[in-house]
Amino acid sequence: MAEYLTVSTLTKYLASKFSRDPYLERVYLTGEISNFRQRPHHQYFAIKDEGAVIQANMWSGQFRKLDFKLEDGMKVLVVGKISLYAPGGSYAINIETMVPDGVGALAVKFEQLKKKLTAEGLFEARFKQALPQFSKKIAVVTSPSGAVIRDIITTVQRRFPIAELVLYPTKVQGEGAAQEIAANIKRANLRDTFDVLIIGRGGGSIEDLWGFNEEVVVRAIFESKIPVISSVGHETDVTLADFVADARAATPTAAAELATPNTKMDLLAFTKDQENRMINRLSLLLRNKRDQVEKLARSVVFRQPERLYDGHIQKVDRLTERLSALTEQKIAANQHRYELTARQLIPLYSKRVEHQKNRLENAYQKLILLDISKIKARGFSVITDKNGKIIKSVSEVNRGDKLLIDLYDGQVNAVIE
Repeated sequence: MAEYLTVSTLTKYLASKFSRDPYLERVYLTGEISNFRQRPHHQYFAIKDEGAVIQANMWSGQFRKLDFKLEDGMKVLVVGKISLYAPGGSYAINIETMVPDGVGALAVKFEQLKKKLTAEGLFEARFKQALPQFSKKIAVVTSPSGAVIRDIITTVQRRFPIAELVLYPTKVQGEGAAQEIAANIKRANLRDTFDVLIIGRGGGSIEDLWGFNEEVVVRAIFESKIPVISSVGHETDVTLADFVADARAATPTAAAELATPNTKMDLLAFTKDQENRMINRLSLLLRNKRDQVEKLARSVVFRQPERLYDGHIQKVDRLTERLSALTEQKIAANQHRYELTARQLIPLYSKRVEHQKNRLENAYQKLILLDISKIKARGFSVITDKNGKIIKSVSEVNRGDKLLIDLYDGQVNAVIE
């Protein structure tokens, strides 16, 4: 009788077969990404071609190493191990490495980063700065030993020798190049003396030029307060630095030409143009002022100047009449008030005057009674000793004292016996 296997037993057997099969331990697979939706950690999606689909797993450690974004329909080359998931009875490829197929990883990364930065607006024309007509001081971010800096020096010395060149020696290829390029762009911006900044390097493969495609470099150029001229690679080479720069030059020589006036004739033409612009502006200003003067001369105020103050005279007259009327009203009101007050005060003050007069008379009578001459006229006298002291009592004199008796009509000397 046949022995029946359980589903679990069969699945475990198949899983062990998968794990021991040397052809499934390391599989090289090509196909299109399908049903991809990025998850926080591990990624689960599918890889398909025209005839079949296989589930794919990519653990978070491997997924973080990718330098491009996965998208549905993207053709990829993957390396991984085939495994069977026993509980679900399904098999999948556990991906170890993945690169884009066809155009290459860097090209995919280039397009994805370009799309991202374009959406942010970093390449829009409204953010481009105008290059100065005359650059007195030019910063250059490039390698100190390449042909780029020699071409720039030769061109600037030939075309505009009074311009000063300042080189920021920079690694322009390989690991760390992008960070060094961005750092030197920022260093140049710390000085506010530069009129323009040139970044560049010679030609090469996309890998050689990749430093100028890194996001850190693109953002450093975008944030630069100094106008930036990009001269990276040959004329057919295109980098993200070219898109974000204020101007792009096909060669280092062309970059130096953009940073300097063209020729002596251009200098003369620029001077003449500035002169013409100044003359035109002054002519326009004078014409406007002349029109204003003529308009004022034709105005009524200048032809009949008295009309300028007619209204004011009428206003003054009205105010004068109003002031006179108010003054008369005020005087009449005060006169009436004064008369009313006088009628009230006169009787009151008459009584007070009479009362004061009586008091004065009484005081006068009292004062008369106290008059010493009046007292002496009634038979009284004042007796004083030789020192003028008034004698008030017999106890104050002795026999033989000389006294002076002051009478109404004269004085008498006397001696006490």
